[in-house]
Amino acid sequence: MTITAGIDIGTNSIKSVLFRIEEGAIEWLAKHTSRIRKRDPNQLAEEDYRWLLKKTDIDPEEVEYVATTGEGENVDFRTGHFYSMTTHARGASFLEPSARSLVDIGALHGRAISIDEHGKVLSYKMTSQCASGTGQFLENIARYLGVAQDEVGSLSLQADDPETVSSICAVLAETDVINMVSRGISSQNILKGIHLSMAGRLIKLLKAIKVRENTVLVTGGLAQDEGLCKALLEQASDQKLEVQIRSHIDSIYAGAVGAAIWGEFRHRKLKQAEASPLAA
Repeated sequence: MTITAGIDIGTNSIKSVLFRIEEGAIEWLAKHTSRIRKRDPNQLAEEDYRWLLKKTDIDPEEVEYVATTGEGENVDFRTGHFYSMTTHARGASFLEPSARSLVDIGALHGRAISIDEHGKVLSYKMTSQCASGTGQFLENIARYLGVAQDEVGSLSLQADDPETVSSICAVLAETDVINMVSRGISSQNILKGIHLSMAGRLIKLLKAIKVRENTVLVTGGLAQDEGLCKALLEQASDQKLEVQIRSHIDSIYAGAVGAAIWGEFRHRKLKQAEASPLAA
């Protein structure tokens, strides 16, 4: 039996999970997410980790591996660090075993990743750094419109005449939105237009890695944005991409989940190496 933790430090938030893994069976013990909000992310990661231990009444000495991902390579109490693309892939495979690809939508990037049945990365494609199809861009627009972040999805679903943002540059796209507001376009139609624009670029990424007729899991900070998920379905249909696009209630934890699972794997392999006669 192995108790392992996964900590995913992103641009805006930290996601942490605690697992018990025994002979391939994975038991989810606890999970936690925190917004960074100008705090020290490494200190916050430690606070969140201690919160997980307290919630589960687990001693720090009982945790065999603490795995970080994302921007967590400087967390001083980590056992090891894993690249975020591999952790999101493995986490997506755990959350949705039928998934053979995923769309990860973070604060600063969007990416499409093709995976096999074991969660191994086969191919990927990312948005450019200045693209307007990111979580930070959407958060900026919501702030400008005076809309709470958790209201964006539901408002988008109420749109009746969406105004599409065509610019790939985030700065120019924000200018487009300012012009829309001055023309009296409703927040609902602006948000739906932004969702369609973001979704269109993400679907093109899926097509670029040759995703065909399989299940796509949405991960990352915008995975719970129901308006964006609906826009992804619409754009997939418009671009004639026959896939099933799904989100999971724990999609935002995909990176942390994958880190914890990879941590257990590495811990097991190290133990096997220590026990091998060749190690002596």
